[in-house]
Amino acid sequence: MNRTIVKAKVARSGFTLIELLIVLAILVLLATLVAPRLLGSREKAQTDSTKTQISMFKSSLEMYSLHMSSYPSTDQGLQALIEPPSTNSIVEEGTDEEFDLDEVDEDTEEVNSSWQGPYIKADRVPKDPWAFDYRYEYPPNNNKFGEPDIWSLGPDGKDNTEDDIVSWTGERGNNEDEEDISSEGFDTTDP
Repeated sequence: MNRTIVKAKVARSGFTLIELLIVLAILVLLATLVAPRLLGSREKAQTDSTKTQISMFKSSLEMYSLHMSSYPSTDQGLQALIEPPSTNSIVEEGTDEEFDLDEVDEDTEEVNSSWQGPYIKADRVPKDPWAFDYRYEYPPNNNKFGEPDIWSLGPDGKDNTEDDIVSWTGERGNNEDEEDISSEGFDTTDP
């Protein structure tokens, strides 16, 4: 009789299919409860990171403006924070006009000597957390304070949508649905 008991114990060493399905169902249930919270935290972290990056660009552009007497033009973009201006045209602050430095008896060398960069510690302009280039515009179309427009396209990668993260307050272009979310001047709407 002892052999029969031993054989029964040996045969019962694995899990049954029902036990495995129950464990799998419990794991799926836990994953469905926890995953949205983790994804929501990730999206918030990416948005916060983008706001911080735009704030860093604004600070660097202020230093650039102090040295160069103007912000970089739209064509120069954020790359002007890393490399000295390579063109002879800059935008005169307070106007929408570009003027040729040669026409006002200044040359490129003089402008480049005013450039005291790089203004950010990087070999290239960083991309946003969704791997898109930051957008830059000067003279601004949206910023009421004469500062450049800087924005990220957000997770969808499309311009002028609700998830764009921008450096100005108030309305953006034709989009009247955006709301001011902080006193720092960033507009975005949670997706």
